[in-house]
Amino acid sequence: MADPRGFLTTGVEHPVRRPVAERIGDWKEVYPERALLPIIQKQAGRCMDCGIPFCHNGCPLGNIIPEWNDLVWRGDWASAIERLHATNNFPEFTGRLCPAPCETACVLGINQPAVTIKNVEVSIIDKAWDDGLVTPQAPERHSGKTVAVVGSGPAGLAAAQQLTRAGHTVAVYERADRIGGLLRYGIPEFKMEKRHLNRRIEQMRAEGTKFRTGVAIGQDILASALRDRYDAIVLAVGATKARDLPIPGREHGGIHQAMEYLPLSNKVVEGDYVTPPITAQGKHVVIIGGGDTGADCLGTATRQGAASVTQLEIMPRPTEARPDNQPWPTYPMIYRVSSAHEENGERVYAVNTTEFLGDENGNVRALKLTEVVLENGRFTPVPGTEREIPAQLVLLAMGFTGPEQDNGLVGQLGLDLDERGNIKRDGEYRTNVDNVFVAGDAGRGQSLIVWAIAEGRSAAAAVDKYLAGVSALPSAIAPTVRPLTV
Repeated sequence: MADPRGFLTTGVEHPVRRPVAERIGDWKEVYPERALLPIIQKQAGRCMDCGIPFCHNGCPLGNIIPEWNDLVWRGDWASAIERLHATNNFPEFTGRLCPAPCETACVLGINQPAVTIKNVEVSIIDKAWDDGLVTPQAPERHSGKTVAVVGSGPAGLAAAQQLTRAGHTVAVYERADRIGGLLRYGIPEFKMEKRHLNRRIEQMRAEGTKFRTGVAIGQDILASALRDRYDAIVLAVGATKARDLPIPGREHGGIHQAMEYLPLSNKVVEGDYVTPPITAQGKHVVIIGGGDTGADCLGTATRQGAASVTQLEIMPRPTEARPDNQPWPTYPMIYRVSSAHEENGERVYAVNTTEFLGDENGNVRALKLTEVVLENGRFTPVPGTEREIPAQLVLLAMGFTGPEQDNGLVGQLGLDLDERGNIKRDGEYRTNVDNVFVAGDAGRGQSLIVWAIAEGRSAAAAVDKYLAGVSALPSAIAPTVRPLTV
């Protein structure tokens, strides 16, 4: 195990974020480069090597966390990255973006601050890249089988990398102009700089994966034609149908879905725009939705120079301590402060937006709000609490309801949907169409990056078995249509 007395003698320590005044002036990540390395070996030594590592259960990928904690504590970074890559294709993504359900399941976390597992993970992969330990793993032989992966988010990339390494010829189709899905055009640069994504894509190219950008399956290429061209198809198109707010005044200008707004700031960083077509500069911004996407909008609006930012949430303010009905090792719904919340903005809980008010030009100028209480599963307005707040830009960050169904892909393939509108699949990730498989949010519903990678890996094993009869690829999880939301 790691330091036998580490959990007793070493206190928890986190890296210090860059000063707010500095980081809101650029798009770089909020943590200084390699800020973890001076502290991370001792932090890894806090791992108890408990008899039953519940962190495994908390991690959908089944990461062998105690083992690489021990290896980091001993300074064996080469073995640590080998052990980490055995279960996770892209730890630099999860180490930056995952909400770390493994940490809330940590045994030490019962009565002390949990081991900072996520920080150890990202330290391992960053040092591995620095030391030249991440290299292409091209297959020794080719199977002669072809696979099309539709969608280049974390599920699609994981499936593609696994299937390429198994010897199949894999092409990834992406409708956007760059590879990465929401990793590219949904995650702000201050949470993950795209250089981490770019070098993984180059690794995959060197391994033999082909990428086709600017191609919308169902429109530019008939889905049925794609099925005829390839031996198998993996649909990893995500759950990108955004939840709307159809209240009076929704037609006013200046009201946008978060995923209409966020990609434009990514395109500024990529050099496509000097000023994005939708900007918060000088405006009173209201974000409807209190989750991670809302926080991403908050951090982006702050960097664009918003006059003010208010984030609204219909649910009551969570408690700071773990609620009694969410005991260890479950992931608790507690009050969390992201880096964006440190920087700016007001968070308002237990309010419902009832109307968008417009100006003489047809643009939004304000919102009507009312406070609500949650009673028997329903939100009841509190009389006398109605008020208006100014808003020249409103961003809807209320989550997603499933994969898009009007793009031709679902209809052209004749895919069945489940009762929640997701693409239906069986225990082997197969749809009702013989050689078509589905992985990630498209089949699971809106979920986490760690689930997307896990499903991509598992779907790849199912496809490999379908093509070759047997598969040596690991299968992380069994599929489910029930999403994990945190």
